[in-house]
Amino acid sequence: MKAAKRRRLLARGWSVGNARDFLELTDEEAAFVDLKLALADGLKQQRLKRGLTQTQLALRLASSQSRVAKMEAGDRSVSLDLLVRSLLAVGSKPRDLARIITRSRAA
Repeated sequence: MKAAKRRRLLARGWSVGNARDFLELTDEEAAFVDLKLALADGLKQQRLKRGLTQTQLALRLASSQSRVAKMEAGDRSVSLDLLVRSLLAVGSKPRDLARIITRSRAA
């Protein structure tokens, strides 16, 4: 959020925070959410880089397009295991996974 907007909201009595504060997440819970979202975004980026549609990726995974959409959105029903296996199925190498994970920690 831009500083000017933040100041305006605070001046009008609004409370400004983030999802972590609102949900009262622990450091571990916040790190887990960040990791999952980074892997979900990484899956989408790798799919697009390879010119695949969600349906084409779903066929590779023996899954459905709607499941791939949930994976890319970081849906709570999607496990880290499924995200990692999907990244490998789309052609990601372990170093790609390391880059994705490292990027999530830097954010």
